[in-house]
Amino acid sequence: MVVPFKHEPFTDFTNENNRKEFEAALKKVKAELGKEYPLVINGEKIYTEDKLVSVNPGKKDQVVGKVSKATKEHIDKAFESAGKAFKKWRKMAPEARADVLFRAAAIVRRRKHEFSAWLAFDAGKPWGQADGDTAEGIDFLEYYGRQMLELAKGKPLEDRANEHNSYFYQPMGPGVTIPPWNFAFAIVCGTTVAPIVAGNPVLLKPSENTPVVAYKLVEVLEEAGLPKGVLSFVPGNPSEIGDYLVDHKDTHFVNFTGSRATGTRIIERAAKVQEGQQHLKRVVAEMGGKDTIIVDSDADLNLAAESIVNSAFGFSGQKCSACSRAVIHKDVYDEVLEKSIELTKELTVGNPAEEDVYMGAVVNKKQFDKIKDYIEIGKTEGELVYGGEADDSTGYYIKPTIFKNVAPEARIMQEEIFGPVVAFTKADNFDELLNIANNTEYGLTGAVISNNREHLEQARYDFHVGNLYFNRGCTAAIVGYQPFGGFKMSGTDSKAGGPDYLQHFLEAKIVSETF
Repeated sequence: MVVPFKHEPFTDFTNENNRKEFEAALKKVKAELGKEYPLVINGEKIYTEDKLVSVNPGKKDQVVGKVSKATKEHIDKAFESAGKAFKKWRKMAPEARADVLFRAAAIVRRRKHEFSAWLAFDAGKPWGQADGDTAEGIDFLEYYGRQMLELAKGKPLEDRANEHNSYFYQPMGPGVTIPPWNFAFAIVCGTTVAPIVAGNPVLLKPSENTPVVAYKLVEVLEEAGLPKGVLSFVPGNPSEIGDYLVDHKDTHFVNFTGSRATGTRIIERAAKVQEGQQHLKRVVAEMGGKDTIIVDSDADLNLAAESIVNSAFGFSGQKCSACSRAVIHKDVYDEVLEKSIELTKELTVGNPAEEDVYMGAVVNKKQFDKIKDYIEIGKTEGELVYGGEADDSTGYYIKPTIFKNVAPEARIMQEEIFGPVVAFTKADNFDELLNIANNTEYGLTGAVISNNREHLEQARYDFHVGNLYFNRGCTAAIVGYQPFGGFKMSGTDSKAGGPDYLQHFLEAKIVSETF
């Protein structure tokens, strides 16, 4: 009997013992920096001369690890081994496949601070954010294992006399997982183990920014008993192997999280049937957001300010769910803005690998330059009221930044920045607040801060996002509690961490027998 799912608790870093344990984990990981990591294909560790070099974003001269890069030939070899592994893995009992995930969850739970420490170095995540990332990965392992046990029961059908009908799910075949760098353990874990527990081998191509943490997941799954060939670890530059993975005739699905541009490219390429391909590819895509917090005239203004600041600046705004738009009723606009500025002044910025800070550096030079450019654009579209400073002398640091009086159609109100920048605008009434919130091509998350039940119910159906929150921030979805995925150009509404997610990687089959 598997106990009911309950999400992994977060670490309380106000507890001195927890702080000391985390500091010890940081010290342990620091001693392991700079190592080389192989590809993994059919259980074989393969080192290549060409490497991805992962650096600490908060200390850019600090090498976290060097990870071997896969070639197209490696991809072919991985698909060959995946095809062979599929023959056995697909027929292994769902309970046995789930047990691999449950054991992996137990391993990560025992080494929780160690994984979070790797995130502090590899992704520049502050302690609390890193702990949440690791906890979410544990949640995915526990939740998807249980969901597979449930789906293994199939679904009931009606029978006629002398007839028996059965409805069950079967795996599709080998596929590709392409996760992002911002949740370098959680999303890597969830997007990998979901198709695996459903019975499908996976080729994992992690982000070139955070490949070391991804390799640590591969080690855990091997330790948990995952058979060789079921998971191949094939890092590399997207320009070199990205299209090849998507186009490959043996790819049955592509599980992608990343930018709108890359996601739509994958969807387009996956639609083409390749020579020798006998199936249609499925694409599961989560492609970002431009997320809005609405503050009504009848609202808790302290809650509003806290929700905006934490949603905008947690992990330096490097979340597809981050609040980058605050749309405030004119009657409370000035007060909410002032409260938000005062809270933002209290935020600390530094290197999470060395100290407990609220914000770390952004992930790399490319993102640093992009965010700086948007800050300059913002100065022409609104009034900079806080932050805006950027310094890449030691790491890629950008201060939390607030603009006010920005027009709803302005670029910093429409385009995904993926950094610590939030723009404020005002509206005359609730209908206008909703209209502004809906005026982007994205539809991922949103929040409404209001004590007006009529307005909340109006937003329930008219605020066009996949994840809508009332009287809280628009980030921090929990596996099994708030399944995650958006509308419009935010993706295919996959609802990761929800009861429908595994069905993306399964085929429903009907067998009807007459007696």
